[in-house]
Amino acid sequence: MKQIDEDALMCDLAETYGIYDYTQLPLMKVAVFAYGLSDDSRIKRRFSNQRVTLDTLILASVYDQLNAVIYAFSNRKGTEPVSLTDTLMDRPTQSTKKEHAFYSREDFDQARSRLLEELRKEDEERGDTIRESVCASDSVNEGD
Repeated sequence: MKQIDEDALMCDLAETYGIYDYTQLPLMKVAVFAYGLSDDSRIKRRFSNQRVTLDTLILASVYDQLNAVIYAFSNRKGTEPVSLTDTLMDRPTQSTKKEHAFYSREDFDQARSRLLEELRKEDEERGDTIRESVCASDSVNEGD
């Protein structure tokens, strides 16, 4: 946890337990305290790649549904409301989705290679190896 985000861990321990200098405590005790942090704590949200708390996501979802109902009852006048939930979750919205058409297998393979290389670079920057096996299998369908 310390390697991922020490500041978030320090803030959570201080806020929850009043521990301002966790380095003075034995490692096992700090581990027990960290394990006992709520799911909405900064460090646990960081591990689960959540930008906001579950409560905030639920409220954003309610807001989005209410906006959709209002938009439907207004006979779809004006622009369609942007989803707050999608914005908070970093999901592409209709206006930001990019669709690609490929005219040949070579075009597709080149675009795929570029995308996988971008993913590799992002993973290296974060120190993440989850997609390593996926990116390593660039030539899975080469024989097709």
